[in-house]
Amino acid sequence: MLRNPFEDWGFALWRVALVAGAGVLVGLFVGHVWWGIVAALALELARQLANLHNLLDWLRHRNRRDPPDSGGLWGDMVSLVSRLHRRKQFHKQRILRLFRELRRSTASMPDGVVALNAAREILWFNRKAVELLGLRRKTDYGIAVASLVRVPEFASYLEKGNFGNSLRVRPRIGEGTCLEFQVMPYGEGQLFLLVRDVTRQEQLETMRKDFVANASHELRSPLTVIAGYLETLALDGELPADLRMPILEMRRQSERMTAIVADLLELSRLEANDEQVIGQPIDVAALLAVLRKDLVTRDGARHDVTLSIDSPDGLMGDPGLIHSAFWNLVDNAAKYTPAGGAIALRWWTDGDGGHFSVSDSGPGIAAEHLPRLTERFYRVDPGRARDTGGSGLGLAIGRHVLQRHGGELKIESIEGRGSTFTCHFPHLRLVIESVALAADTRYSPA
Repeated sequence: MLRNPFEDWGFALWRVALVAGAGVLVGLFVGHVWWGIVAALALELARQLANLHNLLDWLRHRNRRDPPDSGGLWGDMVSLVSRLHRRKQFHKQRILRLFRELRRSTASMPDGVVALNAAREILWFNRKAVELLGLRRKTDYGIAVASLVRVPEFASYLEKGNFGNSLRVRPRIGEGTCLEFQVMPYGEGQLFLLVRDVTRQEQLETMRKDFVANASHELRSPLTVIAGYLETLALDGELPADLRMPILEMRRQSERMTAIVADLLELSRLEANDEQVIGQPIDVAALLAVLRKDLVTRDGARHDVTLSIDSPDGLMGDPGLIHSAFWNLVDNAAKYTPAGGAIALRWWTDGDGGHFSVSDSGPGIAAEHLPRLTERFYRVDPGRARDTGGSGLGLAIGRHVLQRHGGELKIESIEGRGSTFTCHFPHLRLVIESVALAADTRYSPA
């Protein structure tokens, strides 16, 4: 057990005093007191230097030598160093065990894991990353991962730093392998890059899209024939009264099926090509005026429809796609807003870009449904949606249209207080108009 520091220094001072006293006695005996003191202190210094030499030699070769057998302060120092050395060895072994356990666990993972520093250079990767990305141990450490995964989309994904979404690419030209990358930030600018082989999922998704597109295309012609015959029967003046209502219901359902098939074909066409649309300048104010007029004409005075144009700027895009996306939002608001309710259309721009919103005073949507609203055929209330004649594809189509224009759809809703659907477009999509329009143009149904 180590002694108190004050006791150690007291013992050392008493030892020096005793050595000096012994030197005085020797000096008196030889007739030179000061020479006796100097000689005694020199011997004590030599002993201390020898202890220091033994300590340094042990520190350099402590893995092969036993600690020196010293007393006093030197013994305490040796004990402290030995204790620190044992503690260091214990923690080193513990860290090694944890690291080996980490390597074993990550080696069994089905996904590749690559640790990157702030400069996007490789710090570490597991066995699955070697298989998926062709990395080589030791030689690829410290190399920028973008120089090893030579895909322009991947380099852009890392550079932009928008890691909320994953990225699917085919890193090797001519091969069918499809990889999905997902980045998770950690520490100070460091990243975990997760790599997953999604070739099978991609093939299944392609098969599903092809099936939907082909089935919808094949259904269109028979439905057209059925709708034509039903229309002819409905206009027949000699049709028995008991058959008139069933024929009208069949006609309504055939029109609904035709609308679903049309939406499926439109969605398949959008999914087949995810490239960004360049398009042409669109006069958003004129487009929204047409949408409002069409809605008022169809619904009459059932809803109070207002339109606010807060910016003269236009939008660069595909007019047909933008019209389809905007009309789906307007049509949904009209379908789910009770008679006498209000629907507000608004267009405005700011530093973040252009924004179009549709707000209604309908029943609202529960929070648990909001994340899934843009899924195809997802319905909050299937029975009510069936009564309104909706296909369940409008929001899915709108989401794809916005994605092809670099935009996104945000949904806000409170049960009992209505909903707001907002299309956000990036600033580069805006067409700045030099002619000033009215800052707030409102319309009311006639």
